[in-house]
Amino acid sequence: MSVSFDSATAFTLLNSLFEARSYVAGYEVTDKDTEVFNALTEGPNEAAYPHAARWYKHIAGVKGLAAKAGSAAPAPAAAAAEEEDDDEVDLFGSDDEEVDEAAEKLKQQRLAEYAAKKALKPKTIAKSMCTLDVKPWDDETDMKEVEEYVRSITMEGLLWGQSKLVAIGYGIKKLQINCVIEDELVSLVDLEDKIMEKESHIQSMDMAAMQKI
Repeated sequence: MSVSFDSATAFTLLNSLFEARSYVAGYEVTDKDTEVFNALTEGPNEAAYPHAARWYKHIAGVKGLAAKAGSAAPAPAAAAAEEEDDDEVDLFGSDDEEVDEAAEKLKQQRLAEYAAKKALKPKTIAKSMCTLDVKPWDDETDMKEVEEYVRSITMEGLLWGQSKLVAIGYGIKKLQINCVIEDELVSLVDLEDKIMEKESHIQSMDMAAMQKI
């Protein structure tokens, strides 16, 4: 009774068999190899069954047998499998996109919450303590009038503090006065310009000291 192998299952089994061995039985070509070879109605597709195809070509060469054309049947199945794989990848990709969108939405929400909290948080106001030296023209200048004039200067973010008269020689005294300013609101250049407007009494104004508070 003759036997024939013409199914993809047979090729799959043979490919698995010859992945780990060279012949059907033993370590050399036997009649079993010839029997299986003749039972195949077509040659194994080399792309789909590389190990079975290698064995098939080898037996044909050793035994001088006529090799049958390789099967092309597995190709569509492989293509179908690839399409299925592509579909699976696309599906997973869609899931990834949904996850990415959800993560991005959560990120934007947290950024918005952070911005809202930051806006409600009281802003730190930068301030500086300044010591000004206001010098008169001579010893006849009314220093009380000079101090009253300086303290009359008002600016947003300006607060006058303690003051004293300091002798600088020849009977002349300068007015040394402290003030606290908000850095963003008060320009020291503008403050000096306002003080120097009373040029009839004031010769100069210098910054004796300044420190952040």
